[in-house]
Amino acid sequence: MWELMVKGGWIMWPILACSIGACVLFLERVFHLHRAQIKQEDFLSGIYTIVNRGNTAEAVSICDQTPGPVAHMVRTGLLHADEPPKALKETIAKAGLSEIPRLEKNLGGLLTIAQIAPMLGLLGTVIGLVRVFMAMEQNAPIAEIGDLSAGIWQALATTAAGLCVSIPAFAGYNFLLSRVERITLNMEFAAEELYRYLVYDRALEGDEVDETL
Repeated sequence: MWELMVKGGWIMWPILACSIGACVLFLERVFHLHRAQIKQEDFLSGIYTIVNRGNTAEAVSICDQTPGPVAHMVRTGLLHADEPPKALKETIAKAGLSEIPRLEKNLGGLLTIAQIAPMLGLLGTVIGLVRVFMAMEQNAPIAEIGDLSAGIWQALATTAAGLCVSIPAFAGYNFLLSRVERITLNMEFAAEELYRYLVYDRALEGDEVDETL
């Protein structure tokens, strides 16, 4: 490995930095998105049960302790439950939209690395070919393979290294993007369920209680 780094020349160091950066960004996003994704059906069911008992403050506290955008959105809905239906729906929607940039954080950086790495490899290839032609010119009319090998090695090593960084980085970006889309769909489902509960279901349950009294 070290021999390839040496033969690839100085351009291998930026490519190595890209590979380290891609690993750090990918692992950070995987951990964050794993914590952000919860079973929203079970979570909402538990929140509804607590609110039905009249313990809204406890429900809000549980939302504070639960990571992820769904819990934050539910907390916002509970705190603004007394608003008119239209205003409540807008409040919940805004809370959901504010969470999306947090989910997509650092994805742009990972995509940038996936795009830059092969370009760095191409730059190394061009530099290597320049070295080959310079060696041919200096050793003309007879240039031996030993005179050209350094440039050829640099061209091949940098191209391979750039692709080895770019392909996993791009695959990781698409994997994380699919996770973000899945969480976003869960947020939309939770927003609709929460709005329906706060505006309709809770009102119907209140009427049933009044009738029993």
